[in-house]
Amino acid sequence: MNSAAAPLYEIRNLACSYGDDPVLFIDRLDIPADGPTAFIGHNGSGKSTLLKALAFLLKPASGTVRFLGGETAGRENEFRRQATLLLQEPYLLRRTVFENIAYGLRARNDTKGLRDRVAEGLEMVGLPADFSKREWFQLSGGEARRVALASRLVLRTRALLLDEPTANVDEENAILIAGVVKNSWKQWGTVPLVASHDLQWLEGVCSRTVSMRRGKIESTAG
Repeated sequence: MNSAAAPLYEIRNLACSYGDDPVLFIDRLDIPADGPTAFIGHNGSGKSTLLKALAFLLKPASGTVRFLGGETAGRENEFRRQATLLLQEPYLLRRTVFENIAYGLRARNDTKGLRDRVAEGLEMVGLPADFSKREWFQLSGGEARRVALASRLVLRTRALLLDEPTANVDEENAILIAGVVKNSWKQWGTVPLVASHDLQWLEGVCSRTVSMRRGKIESTAG
């Protein structure tokens, strides 16, 4: 596999459904690995469904998704280690901030330097290291979102998928999240793929835009 030359994702004849309800149809889409990509469109356009498929959390009804040149069908668990999704409503475990951020690393048996890596994740989202001692119920909505984002960042996956990352956050947090998204690409080569209605915010983050409508790709730019 020549991952250096391959797009991040190659999608062909992709169809996804929820039960008997078809919601996504993409004939062809290549997503480059050379920078952040934005997905825009009204509610129901298929953005969230596409992100779940790209995170290998939703099995396609038909079609193929290649990741860095590799076939993914039947190997979803393997490729899931290289793509992580932060949902619009972030879920935290009923544990401390430290254990929330460390959870994914522990699950991967990747615990070398764990304390330092958790502290680094907190620093990236603008929270002090001693914040790790807080319990999940002590967090505001904005703090919970930042902790959830830190838990994804420390995994240093190849793809970071974000569904409405600035929903219900104030301007200060929105600016901070923009910096985090750009830095993840610059520092680690983690490619952010972001679905959002906040077009102004996206303009400062993503160099490429995919517009969606009724489960299909309407246009691409950048």
